[in-house]
Amino acid sequence: MIPFNIPLIIGTELDFIQTVISSGQLCGDGYFAQRCQQWMEHNFRCQKALLTPSCTASLEMAAILLDIHPGDEVIMPSYTFTSTANAFLLRGATIVFVDIRPDTMNIDETIIENAITPRTKAIVPVHYAGVACDMDVIMAIAARHRLWVVEDAAQGMMATYKNRSLGTIGHIGCYSFHQTKNYTAGGEGGAVLINHPTFIERAAIVREHGTNRNQFVRGQVDKYTWQDIGSSYLMADLQAAYLWAQLEAASAINKRRIVLWNQYYQALTAKNWMTLPYVPVMCKHNAHIFYVKLRDIDDRDGFIRHMKTANIWTVCHYIPLHNSSAGQRFARFHGKDHYTTRESQRLVRLPLFYNLSDSDQQRIIDVISEYSS
Repeated sequence: MIPFNIPLIIGTELDFIQTVISSGQLCGDGYFAQRCQQWMEHNFRCQKALLTPSCTASLEMAAILLDIHPGDEVIMPSYTFTSTANAFLLRGATIVFVDIRPDTMNIDETIIENAITPRTKAIVPVHYAGVACDMDVIMAIAARHRLWVVEDAAQGMMATYKNRSLGTIGHIGCYSFHQTKNYTAGGEGGAVLINHPTFIERAAIVREHGTNRNQFVRGQVDKYTWQDIGSSYLMADLQAAYLWAQLEAASAINKRRIVLWNQYYQALTAKNWMTLPYVPVMCKHNAHIFYVKLRDIDDRDGFIRHMKTANIWTVCHYIPLHNSSAGQRFARFHGKDHYTTRESQRLVRLPLFYNLSDSDQQRIIDVISEYSS
């Protein structure tokens, strides 16, 4: 069986984990957490990076930092994971979905403005497959209407928009280090990037159960106390050690994934019965996903069955949130669903992971060619 994904292991993870165990400092914001955060701040040129237990936790932090309250509205695509909506729903917001672009599967920036009301508080673009949304347009809309922008860059680390790292363009950015992502913190993990000075000090408080423990650790106060709402949003240093091994090799990991992505593209580009991913010229992707689109849902399901008979695991992706029972209860879809449902039903993802061999990839390509016949 060729799996859809194998969690990334570089080989130095256990050495770093052993270092943490020997240190006796297992909890959050330890030695490796500090190294990871500094690495992101340096390489992505963000004002502040903070490791979290998950991208879900990062999004929840963002909702708290924006002071989302009942009655506020937050605009986002329906083609995303539930965490994107839940983080704001938990603060009482109404989720407003808008349609996606069929070429990138990202939020359609040209219809966001029509969805804005006096209650709109934020826009949450989701960078699908590590390909950036049109952030210049989105940031301009936000500026005109005095809105916050939270980038759901769960799939976006090491990708850029006009040479700016995804997650650093909006006021807050959120990364995922889940085992399905290009880089993992041992199965789960995330980071929140703070790109607006207003949020830096409060982010540290929200992340530490609503206390000023961070100031206590720095010697700025004699004892720490409850200051604000918050929760436990720190990543354990055991996980940070695992992540550090991968950040040290980030360039090599990214390069190998790009090679695999390009090999798929070159091999499949002549097959006119499927649609391949589109990457706008101003975007540099990170090869997080290679997907193809078939004619319709029946064609897609037939393709998945065909690949499965050859012991190759290919998978579809999100069921649009507005089509779910929770989406119908807690959100609304502004305008018409021209593309979200239709394009989601055509899409299937191919195996793509760092340790995928060239021979296994060629086998996948050969089996795909058999389907067309």
